[in-house]
Amino acid sequence: MEAALKAIAEPRRRAILRLIWDRELPAGEIASQFDVTRPAISQHLRVLREADLIDERREGTRRYYRTRPDTMAALRRFMENMWDESLERLKFAAEFEEAKQKRASGSPEDRKRRIH
Repeated sequence: MEAALKAIAEPRRRAILRLIWDRELPAGEIASQFDVTRPAISQHLRVLREADLIDERREGTRRYYRTRPDTMAALRRFMENMWDESLERLKFAAEFEEAKQKRASGSPEDRKRRIH
């Protein structure tokens, strides 16, 4: 999972994934969508392939790329779980802060009881 997260940290790699999300494209067509050299795009494709996010298929001298649905689904589940856990921690912190403020702003009698 770490390799996949590092791979998608780069904006061009995310753009490449969007291009081949639901279709297979040859490397040349992918490269034509960017203002960088073809070797630079080949490097990005290699990183994505090594992270197991895309598959490469060779036909003669041409290379075709498409996303790996299983790996992309696993990455999505990981991100959703991480997001859910973060939201749960945020909810807990907000509820804790709210309870603390309620205790601090309680009535003078409540404060007396807490002190004694």
